[in-house]
Amino acid sequence: MTSRMPPPPGAQGRDAASRNHTPGWAQLFLPIHRWLYQYTGGVLGHRLGPQRTLLLTTTGRRSGRPRTLPLQYFRGPEGHLFVVASNWGNDRSPAWYLNLLAEPRVQVQLGRQRFAALATSASTEERARLWPWLVARAPVFARYQQLAAREIPLVLLRPLPAPS
Repeated sequence: MTSRMPPPPGAQGRDAASRNHTPGWAQLFLPIHRWLYQYTGGVLGHRLGPQRTLLLTTTGRRSGRPRTLPLQYFRGPEGHLFVVASNWGNDRSPAWYLNLLAEPRVQVQLGRQRFAALATSASTEERARLWPWLVARAPVFARYQQLAAREIPLVLLRPLPAPS
């Protein structure tokens, strides 16, 4: 008769946190959302109920090709435009975040407006100010932070001057 050893303390939580939390519908919906947003020039897709979304175009860190996806965005209490690299609460950072770490110059489409921006992770101090503000408006991010075995970054999008 063999007896099973109990898992080490905390192991069960790590296994649960490492599961893929991305909803199944996302793989179908996000490309359609992106297409609709691009096709209509931002007329459709910018507003999804109470959420506001933008299109973020990063440069693929391996391919060098543009990668565009819709993301929910926020304007912080100081007016800063930012997005959340939550990846649905998965342990791994989203690919778009890894891309902008390699190349922080991005393109943003906010409704009909398009502009180049510099994407930077919020500093410790900025995140400490913005995180409570964010979860008061979008509590789902508190849940994502509980699921993820990493600190979820907030990414500030600072518009770059238009070329002259």
